[in-house]
Amino acid sequence: MTDNFDEIKDQVNIEDLNNICDECREEDKSVSQNLILTGFKICKSCRVSKTIFPI
Repeated sequence: MTDNFDEIKDQVNIEDLNNICDECREEDKSVSQNLILTGFKICKSCRVSKTIFPI
């Protein structure tokens, strides 16, 4: 039972690191870096635009 749960948990973690931005849907390597630093899956350009225009 717990082995199956661990496999599902690993699959979810791998899917989170796909380098696709949640805002613009572009693929960029900065997405995984920002996910580690801030907890949000956004690319560098979306992060800058959210900083300047926080609406």
